[in-house]
Amino acid sequence: MKLSQFMTRNPVTLKENHTIKEAAELFTRYSIDGAPVLNEQGEICGIFTKTHLYRAIVNDCTPDTAVGRLMKKEVKTISLDSSAESAWQLAREQQIGRLPVRDGQGNLVAMVTRTNLVQAFEQKMLDTINRLNAILDSTHNGIYAVDKHNIIVIFNRAAEQLLGIKAAFAIDKNINEFNFDLSIEDVLRTGRPQSGRKLEFNGRRFIVNRTPIKTNDEVMGAVAVIQDISELELVSKELSETTELYEELNAVISSSYDGIVVLDKNGNVAQVNNAFTKMGLSINETIYALAQKAMAKKGAVTKAHRLQSGKELLLTANPVRRNNKSNNTKVVVNCRDITELNNLRREVKASKELYEVYHSELETLRTKYLGHTLVCDSPAMRNVLDLAVRVAKVDSTILILGESGVGKDVVTRLIHKASKRSGQPFIRVNCGAIPENLLESELFGYEPGAFTGASREGKPGLLELAHKGTLFLDEIAELPLALQVKLLNVIQEREVTRLGGIKAVEVDIRLIAATNQNLEEMVGKGKFRSDLYYRLNVVPITIPPLRERSSDIPALVVHFLRKFNEKYHLNKSIAADAMDYLSGYHWPGNVRELENLIERLMVINTHDIITAKDLPLVFLQTGQTTGKTAGSQGLGSEKELIAELYQRMRSTRKVAEVMGVNQSTVVRKMKKYNIKPG
Repeated sequence: MKLSQFMTRNPVTLKENHTIKEAAELFTRYSIDGAPVLNEQGEICGIFTKTHLYRAIVNDCTPDTAVGRLMKKEVKTISLDSSAESAWQLAREQQIGRLPVRDGQGNLVAMVTRTNLVQAFEQKMLDTINRLNAILDSTHNGIYAVDKHNIIVIFNRAAEQLLGIKAAFAIDKNINEFNFDLSIEDVLRTGRPQSGRKLEFNGRRFIVNRTPIKTNDEVMGAVAVIQDISELELVSKELSETTELYEELNAVISSSYDGIVVLDKNGNVAQVNNAFTKMGLSINETIYALAQKAMAKKGAVTKAHRLQSGKELLLTANPVRRNNKSNNTKVVVNCRDITELNNLRREVKASKELYEVYHSELETLRTKYLGHTLVCDSPAMRNVLDLAVRVAKVDSTILILGESGVGKDVVTRLIHKASKRSGQPFIRVNCGAIPENLLESELFGYEPGAFTGASREGKPGLLELAHKGTLFLDEIAELPLALQVKLLNVIQEREVTRLGGIKAVEVDIRLIAATNQNLEEMVGKGKFRSDLYYRLNVVPITIPPLRERSSDIPALVVHFLRKFNEKYHLNKSIAADAMDYLSGYHWPGNVRELENLIERLMVINTHDIITAKDLPLVFLQTGQTTGKTAGSQGLGSEKELIAELYQRMRSTRKVAEVMGVNQSTVVRKMKKYNIKPG
């Protein structure tokens, strides 16, 4: 569309020295919201709109203020011979509502606004719709179409005459309300066309072809074309059907995308469609040989064929029987161009091979740099690991927070492996597992004779042993206050003095601390030094409990199954119902509890598939009851383990073998926990 079809010629213009009052009068008189501004030479020098008037009012400008002071001076124009599409694109890109139009000499001849463009496109769309409707109404065959909800959207004049239903009454109604074509729902459901189907309605007979309407391979509706065959059937029903089917078959063959050639039993060509000719094929020895082979076999024969042009074809010869007789009368050879399909297949194969290479390289890098596999599927845990890998590159002190059993030790080892200190010592100290009177000597070491029972040679502390490496202080909340002061001094001064010594030893360590307690709350209660807390809390990493990342559970279960299958030389798996119960469990003991449970289930069960029946009763509860029971009772207690093993095996000797203890120990424990042999 050209601009000249809908632009506003001889537009109202302003001069630079016109006042805003004069501009407002012009806008009101001509019902416009903007006008180009011309200089003394008659050239466009700006655009002045109602927006500028509003700004003038807001800024308290006087009515005699010249529009030249307020107008927009950077004016985008468009030439007279431009298209509507280019004008629309320019208006959208520049976010402007109007464009001055220049002729070949650069003179202003018209104005075009977004409203003009929208009206032009709307008129074009209406003209197109009217033409399409005229074409449909001029068609001899009845045509109706439904959307994907089976609502009639098209009903042409021929369909009105054939079916006796007015379009105004049919449009926007469900086709099932009229009960004349229920089978069109099959096309909507399957997406497959139907050709040459019979349809009877109001005493008349029709031939109907139904075709799905697709957009991006999605069925958006269906269109049906009907033809009245009532009169022909009155003359000769059989001849009419034969003629209709013959014509329909020819139409299908002619419109087929695949090349089709029909040969009789003597090898004479009966029919060839246009697609066969366009493929560059000729009826050569390959076609004849394939047809003869299909005749002899009395069944379909397929062969791949490559033309000199490089095009790849799939040839299929299929014998045709008439009247259910055994003799083959004709052979149909279908020729399908599979060049693009084969290219896509090769691309998929290459992509798959490339994926396998990348996967192999990633596995190699993970093994080389991290040394072990981390099981992680949830976004929350992936964020934790991403953060851990990032901070591993620097030596900042890290405080890892999380409930017991969530994997704080695993994340700490990941940080060490991913750091520049990975080749140096990794020292782990459990502050809650070492008695308080020994913890100081273990951490700081001692000189000979420092205390009663001290070694004559003295002993370096774990802080010294971690030199150049990583020191992991687990359960840091259990560190006594007196040692907190000494640890703070080590962090600040980077040196350690042994017990009984006077010489400080310089240490270069990366410090990582972990706890399952609220240190900030402990600081408030005076149970943990605030200065040490702030020294440790440089980079906090909080590991979410397993109940908050349930998507990790299936992956962890599979990981532990693989681990214990290898360890105990087993071949066990888990059923879907058991996995569902595990995924819905509260897991108060987190990953450690899950690992202990999987090992226990694999050891005590004799069958290869672990089902829901093998789980402890606490897992078979649901909802809130599960969480409360699990939280208070937990898993893995010695009493529960012995009771369940004995219930399944009915033998203290077998229970002892599984637990790796003496039979007398099992008997004593059963008495202690009041487990009655039954």
